[in-house]
Amino acid sequence: MRHLVKKVTLDRKTAARRSLLANLAESLIIYEKIKTTKAKAKAVRSLVERLVTKAKANDLAARRQLMRVLYTNNAIKKMLEVIGPRYAKRQGGYTRITLLGNRKGDAGEEAMIEFV
Repeated sequence: MRHLVKKVTLDRKTAARRSLLANLAESLIIYEKIKTTKAKAKAVRSLVERLVTKAKANDLAARRQLMRVLYTNNAIKKMLEVIGPRYAKRQGGYTRITLLGNRKGDAGEEAMIEFV
């Protein structure tokens, strides 16, 4: 039984999983829409939603918290100047996952995650 098991491991060790989710989050922030697998989209959604909530504050503490997860200054700057103010009055639910069907090669479920 999966009682109180919240972490999605994506069949990776901790460092590889953190890097994968950070890269997916950064790509989603920069391009505002990415195509990936369903499991990865569901895993990155919670991370991005937390980052948007932090970016809404738009202060030094929020910038430093974003710097802990995101790699480049372009993504941090876009979060604080574009995405944070865009969702200032929204209480959550900043992203949408759309299922696209199965991939031809390995039949993996594909999904598109984008900002609402």
